[in-house]
Amino acid sequence: MVTLILQFSFLHAGIVILNGLTHSYKIENGKVYKGKVSIENTGSNPQNVKLFLQDFAYHADGTINYTELHTNKRSNGEWIKFSTNLVTLKGKEKTDVLYEITVPAQAIDPGSYWSVIIVEPVEDIKPTDNKPGVSITSVIRYAIQVITDFEAEKAKPALKFESIKVEKQEGKQTAKIAIANTGNLYCKPTATMEIYHRKTGEKVGTYSSLTMGLLPDTSKTFYIDISKIPPDKYKAAIIATDEEENAFAINVELEIKND
Repeated sequence: MVTLILQFSFLHAGIVILNGLTHSYKIENGKVYKGKVSIENTGSNPQNVKLFLQDFAYHADGTINYTELHTNKRSNGEWIKFSTNLVTLKGKEKTDVLYEITVPAQAIDPGSYWSVIIVEPVEDIKPTDNKPGVSITSVIRYAIQVITDFEAEKAKPALKFESIKVEKQEGKQTAKIAIANTGNLYCKPTATMEIYHRKTGEKVGTYSSLTMGLLPDTSKTFYIDISKIPPDKYKAAIIATDEEENAFAINVELEIKND
């Protein structure tokens, strides 16, 4: 019998991104836009870091897909070029990796195009002092969305309610509202519920989710805490509103239970 000993050595690479995980641009045909990724090594030891591009999508069930470029028909990955794909940071050092976005000169459809810059520490392969077993290292990597909007005035989001559930979330009754963006423009919607007693029609209250970004052809679940509402049967108007005040609404019936 062979015994496999796993030696878990979770080493957190001390890399942080200093200038945000979403970079947005309004673009025009044939123009070049400049950006940067600001990286800091918070550790004391030198750290190699690589950067590369992937396509990116997410869905309301929690799945996130990082795929090769060309997977997404609205990818801008081929437009982006880095000043370097690999940097070495000394302990406590900061640096900027520059990038350029070169928009095609030929016509493209209005709307949002995007990809993600993956920033990943490169762990040196170290000898294990001939100790038996497999050493497993945990590496934290970052995904920075680069979103480019072309002729946004000719494009628009279109929000669709995929599902509405009331379930316990962290011990609280929570409305889970899955919303998809079937349009061609990135937006930042908020979900709001106006709740009324089903029998009396009396308004119980208005409750809102956090605001979240929603790319075209993606979906997310928006969470609304309704734990203060007594168990009963209700009617609700659910409204998804983005930062441009585009509103999409649906009427539903809710039953809030004790369990």
